[in-house]
Amino acid sequence: MRWSDGSYLEDQDHWWLSGIHRDVLLLAKPKTFIADYFFRTNIAEDFSYADIEVEVRIDNSLDNNDIADFTIEASLYDSGNWLSHSDHVDLLSTNIAHLELVLSSDPCVGFKGYMLVGKVQAPKLWSAEQPNLYTLVITLKDASGNLVDCESCQVGMRKISKAPKELLVNGRPVVIRGVNRHEHHPRLGKTNLESCMVKDLVLMKQNNINAVRNSHYPQHQRWYELCDLFGMYMVDEANIETHGFFDYPNYKHPTQESCWAASMLDRVVGMVERDKNHACIIVWSIGNEASYGPNHAALSGWIREKDASRLVHYEGGGSRTSSTDIVCPMYARVSQIVEIAKDPTEQRPVILCEYSHAMGNSNGNLHKYWEAIDSIFGLQGGFIWDWADQGLLKEVCGKMRWAYGGDFGDTPNDLNFCLNGVIFPDRSPHPALHEVKFLYQPIKVSFNEGIIKITNMHFFDTTQALEFNWVLHGDGCELGSGILPLLVIEPQRSHETKWESGPWFSAWTLSSAAEIYLTITAKLLNSTRWANSGHLISSTQVLLPSRRNVVPHIIKSTDATLLCEVVDDIIKVGQKDWWELKFNKQTGGIEGWKVNGVSIMNKGIYPCFWRAPTDNDKGGGALSYLSRWKAANLDKVIFVNESCSVESTNSHEVKISATYHGMAKPEEKTPSNAETSNILFKVVMTLLIYGSGDVVLECNVNPCPDLPPLPRVGVEFQLDSTVDQVKWYGRGPFECYPDRKSAAHLSIYELSVAEMHVPYVVPGECSGRADVRWVTFENKDGLGLYASTHGGSPPMQMNASYYSTSELDRTTHNEDLRKSENIEVHLDHKHMGLGGDDSWSPCVHDEYLVPPVPYSFAIRFFPKTAATTGYDIYKSQFSEE
Repeated sequence: MRWSDGSYLEDQDHWWLSGIHRDVLLLAKPKTFIADYFFRTNIAEDFSYADIEVEVRIDNSLDNNDIADFTIEASLYDSGNWLSHSDHVDLLSTNIAHLELVLSSDPCVGFKGYMLVGKVQAPKLWSAEQPNLYTLVITLKDASGNLVDCESCQVGMRKISKAPKELLVNGRPVVIRGVNRHEHHPRLGKTNLESCMVKDLVLMKQNNINAVRNSHYPQHQRWYELCDLFGMYMVDEANIETHGFFDYPNYKHPTQESCWAASMLDRVVGMVERDKNHACIIVWSIGNEASYGPNHAALSGWIREKDASRLVHYEGGGSRTSSTDIVCPMYARVSQIVEIAKDPTEQRPVILCEYSHAMGNSNGNLHKYWEAIDSIFGLQGGFIWDWADQGLLKEVCGKMRWAYGGDFGDTPNDLNFCLNGVIFPDRSPHPALHEVKFLYQPIKVSFNEGIIKITNMHFFDTTQALEFNWVLHGDGCELGSGILPLLVIEPQRSHETKWESGPWFSAWTLSSAAEIYLTITAKLLNSTRWANSGHLISSTQVLLPSRRNVVPHIIKSTDATLLCEVVDDIIKVGQKDWWELKFNKQTGGIEGWKVNGVSIMNKGIYPCFWRAPTDNDKGGGALSYLSRWKAANLDKVIFVNESCSVESTNSHEVKISATYHGMAKPEEKTPSNAETSNILFKVVMTLLIYGSGDVVLECNVNPCPDLPPLPRVGVEFQLDSTVDQVKWYGRGPFECYPDRKSAAHLSIYELSVAEMHVPYVVPGECSGRADVRWVTFENKDGLGLYASTHGGSPPMQMNASYYSTSELDRTTHNEDLRKSENIEVHLDHKHMGLGGDDSWSPCVHDEYLVPPVPYSFAIRFFPKTAATTGYDIYKSQFSEE
């Protein structure tokens, strides 16, 4: 059975897989049995005690015995005392409350059940930070006292309430640091494995995620038990989505049709009745993307009467209808949520039900959301879309790959629109997950006006379980480190200290570095259910004042003799037994660069303004960045050498200048008959070659002002495939871009070219590193090339890959990528941001766009041998005032 009338209510964006994918349980019960129960608490305003109420329903419809012949009992046990040992865990349980039966003088007609009540003094409250659980045991006995039936589950005591512009958990306005989660297994599809659920929760907790939205249907029952146990706030969502009706405006959405009311209510009732005893659920959701109408009002009304202990959520109808207790927009821009939060007539909190669409190389601008959330009252977090790429394993020609829409011959399909996760299908992390962890971290560090401020953003946990450490780096090298002794910081409190009073100050006074960064980390002192001791909770890097004024010096001629030879169009420049550079006047490029006789650069250095489009670049139809780039022929630009000359030469310096025209060429034309009107870029590149071995490239770029925002402004060149070790001083170690680099600390990192590649399921621009001061590319013998910014040029965006830009653009699956003979390197003066507010409109923020205006920048190259390091070459660029 693939389809039913219920399919109209189940139009979620995920794999439509037929068959039974949940467990099927056949359960034998006595003729009179416990049919249902509802655990509720009423916690005192000062949280000193909790009144317990358990409503138990008995079913004796198949039994002739009177229900009055049976007795029901309930007890509450404290199961929170876990004693950890080397190889096992002991559980100590204490009966803390025996619930008493309440005999109502006015019983409900038709209610075959009991109400049991009790009180717990000083209850240990449940929260995502402190997921304290109790064990509820309910027993049914016959007239002789024999056990007939019993039920048990883990329950938590917590209070969910509202205040103006706030959702409160135990009286605190907890911030939702969440993700949306579809049920998806890369091999089994919609079928769940407990090991996969545990893996998800461990990864979420390790990356500071504290909330999950069950998108967009109730999920496997074990998932709720695990969220109770691990501590994860949850929005439980009814299986209602009528997405397809948006494409057919002549048809009314089911919510506006009374004939659909019973079906919709049935799904909501089923969700609430099944899941009502789970402490992790703090909000009920009545569906997703199902428009809005009277049926939704009925759904929210039923929930509010059934369970007043939780809030109700629904985005449809503009996210501000009377059926939602939370303003819960999806993909609203930062300015929009700020406007709502500041609206004095809106008294509900703003929690984004979906934001930061994580499709491929994405999640740019995420820090802008959290700058607003952390500073503006009424903004209380959100749920990133979404958790895991929904790729399915498929064997093609003997190799396994991640398959997506259409790869199984399935039509209709939505191609790769289900690959929106911050982790890959196998649960390995996208680089963006580092950004999520950083922006979600509960320990914040800032440096302003000479004060180091450490803030505990937790609402219930102190910092007693954390160890703080500091590391000081100067120009990327470690200057000192140690434990940072701090008094315990209470929840929502801060510790402040003058930076000169810190234990790092003595190391700072001894440093002559141009840049000195202080990194403060917080790690777990002891192991938890989801991480081992030493796990990194937070890490923040701040720039300290420099001890000395350091300025770039001018490269001066040396006594070393340059060998310069011109044969026809080939210019050879070098130093005997060290390096040789071969330049072609006809093409205006380098044909070869050798160090100690070994080939390092095989081709270059040329202007580059194109990148392999990302998913976000493609979103937006005719208005997308990719459509506009192609309309401007940016994907077809070729560079024609208009002129090239040796402007000066002597035994100590050589100056070569080349002028390029970037031409948009129709295929039937050749560079020789190009029309001036097709010139999109004019680039003047000057090589200044010094006897010291320095080669300074000066670039002056003049784009056509009518062009759209540019993908990049920089240079590219081809290195020999053996030059595959990359060391850089910049942000890292993971992939980062101008609008997604908050988590990437400045340091000196080293990776192979293969390790730098990010295997996004659908290839595109990837593997970049931001704010690079210097970089070396070398082979196993330490021979290679050094490159750095020069003069007043800002740090670079750097990329090195076996896969060319055209190859990343050509392929639709990572497994189909073909390695080039060389390594393609990009050093960018400017690189456009990734965007990510959504993936279906051009949404890179203005400050991360690259407008078509003139640019000037300089890059310093230097031949590297095993006797030199990138750090030493870099330091030689500076002098102290």
